[in-house]
Amino acid sequence: MNDFTTLITAEELAAHLGDPDWAIVDCRFDLSQPEIGYAQYRENHIPGAVYAHLNRDLSAPVTPLTGRHPLPDPQILFQTFSRLGIGSGVQVVAYDSAGGSYADRLWWLLRLYSFDSVAVLNGGFPRWQALGLPVTSGEEQRAPRQFQGILRPEMLADEDLVLRATHDPSMRVVDARAPERYRGETEPIDPVAGHIPGAVNRFYGLNLEENGMMKSPEELRRAFEQLLGDTSPQDAIFYCGSGVTGAHHVLAMEVAGLRGSKLYAGSWSQWIRDPGRPVATGDEQQDAADRA
Repeated sequence: MNDFTTLITAEELAAHLGDPDWAIVDCRFDLSQPEIGYAQYRENHIPGAVYAHLNRDLSAPVTPLTGRHPLPDPQILFQTFSRLGIGSGVQVVAYDSAGGSYADRLWWLLRLYSFDSVAVLNGGFPRWQALGLPVTSGEEQRAPRQFQGILRPEMLADEDLVLRATHDPSMRVVDARAPERYRGETEPIDPVAGHIPGAVNRFYGLNLEENGMMKSPEELRRAFEQLLGDTSPQDAIFYCGSGVTGAHHVLAMEVAGLRGSKLYAGSWSQWIRDPGRPVATGDEQQDAADRA
């Protein structure tokens, strides 16, 4: 079969309902109501889908040194993937109801450990429902599979690399949060407002059409090429508040054919754990434009 490695349409997924080699994972979540996604899943979901909780399944426990969604210990994560029925020969489809902004976490984690047969449902559950496709209720489980993964360290950026990148004109650090959070005008979640000095801003929501579908590869490519300038995709580092929506840019870049970008998984919520790390406010892009 042809693997789906970035996006999949509702119609394409519907043709594979009931296939034991397809693992459908519901990733619906809300940062302000952490249990509502699971409740929504139990109320109605795509038939055959299992549920992955952002905090419990796709993140490690928070510590005083981490951001809000630390990367899980690999062996614990592999156990989670195995329990979800993910292993060799399986096509994974992740979905949410927020334009892929939570499903992209599962997509990125699997790819981090060299599992490429994973796609995000374009348009998510709202698109599935709009097409009148079948839903079911309750909780489902898949037969366990054996997951084995190999880390791709080139997909990750740590604080040291981010700090170097902000002083290296050949690299580009991109903040995926809303512009007002980037500028430090408001901060609804973290205790410090602002952004990493030298970072530019592109809100992850700009990757989406108004209906929650991902924009076309051509449109995304134009936008990211303009954002990155002479920076290669491999020298682009994305971050957000806690390493979740930053992965949306990594996915969008892949859709655009711009492969190999990095994610600073700790993101802003980890950056500010160390009071010695610099913080900036305002709009650096506008400041640069004004100086030009």
